[in-house]
Amino acid sequence: MLREKKKNELSTGQKKLSLCSSEIDCTIAVMLKIIDGKCKMPPSEKTVMEMLYDQFIDTSGLHLDHSYRQLITEARSKNTPETRNKIYELRVLAETMISRPVMKQFKARLREEGFLSPK
Repeated sequence: MLREKKKNELSTGQKKLSLCSSEIDCTIAVMLKIIDGKCKMPPSEKTVMEMLYDQFIDTSGLHLDHSYRQLITEARSKNTPETRNKIYELRVLAETMISRPVMKQFKARLREEGFLSPK
């Protein structure tokens, strides 16, 4: 079971997770995919990613600024066609800024450390 710890950490049991700025970008990109309906993760993993996003919401990413977070907040409270279109556009843009190897490494690390189920 995941528990929130002090700022910039999340834990499950005795394990703690800290994220670097490129991994913060990954959590933002995954949130965009979840809201956009393009995320293929199982529901339990989506929940973990949403918790990660929420825990690190005030932490700066490497490439993705707070405008992404503002739109995510808006979309979570008011999911209109206009908001969904903006989310789609930002998701595509975010995916061009984060290389596939970085995203794969991030998800592999989460699996390795027990935050996501092993494949």
